[in-house]
Amino acid sequence: MPKMPGMVMGGGHHVPLLDTLGAVGLLAWAAAMWLAVAGLAFVDRGGKKAWMYRASLTVILIGVVGQIGHLTEHVAQAGYWIWHPESPSWMTPWGTGLANGFQQVDPGRKTLGMEILHLVGNFIFLAGLAAVMVVTGRARRTRTRWWGRMGVWMQGIHGLEHLALTVSIWLGAKEAVGLSTWFGQLKPGPGATTYRVWWHFWANVVGSFIFAMALWHLRRERGEIADSFRETPVNPPAPAEPPLPVDVLT
Repeated sequence: MPKMPGMVMGGGHHVPLLDTLGAVGLLAWAAAMWLAVAGLAFVDRGGKKAWMYRASLTVILIGVVGQIGHLTEHVAQAGYWIWHPESPSWMTPWGTGLANGFQQVDPGRKTLGMEILHLVGNFIFLAGLAAVMVVTGRARRTRTRWWGRMGVWMQGIHGLEHLALTVSIWLGAKEAVGLSTWFGQLKPGPGATTYRVWWHFWANVVGSFIFAMALWHLRRERGEIADSFRETPVNPPAPAEPPLPVDVLT
């Protein structure tokens, strides 16, 4: 990937404060979502809580917002490739700014900021899917849970791919190591750029479709899922008056 304007490299370009704050904010967003998912899963083990349904939906919707931004970045990259198939990989201005912010972690590792950015974006997406599993924890036969489980598996594998790409660069690999780089065997150039751009584009399109299907069924099955969180009294109150004998009624 070419040196991007404003990115902190070995020479040390200045990184705007806004880029740094954006990177920190995105990382905090991912951490907060996973803390929320873990907290909701823990509380749910203690019994039904009516408020957990709305809390889980909130985490899911925040994950949707994050994935819309993430998918937009990949769509833009694919669109740029269509018009410039021989050019180096490209990022949107906002993606470049966030990558610049993350690059400050280790300015000497080229492309590390970009790898961290996509890793964090994928973990935000995965947290949203994990929240689907939490909200359907007591409605296991719903289609919502089926799609949510499929999404967690697929996005979990995709997240591991980005983790491998990030860690390999951080450890000093000349090229990122992962499925989308043929484990570092692809030589830099238009061929490698083409393969990686479209690999991640389709991974995100398919993952987003699965997430959308989970949301569609969540809307259709919201009554059943909401009922699974309603608290039922252990000892229901006795009727105000005892029932009349049958012979009296007749």
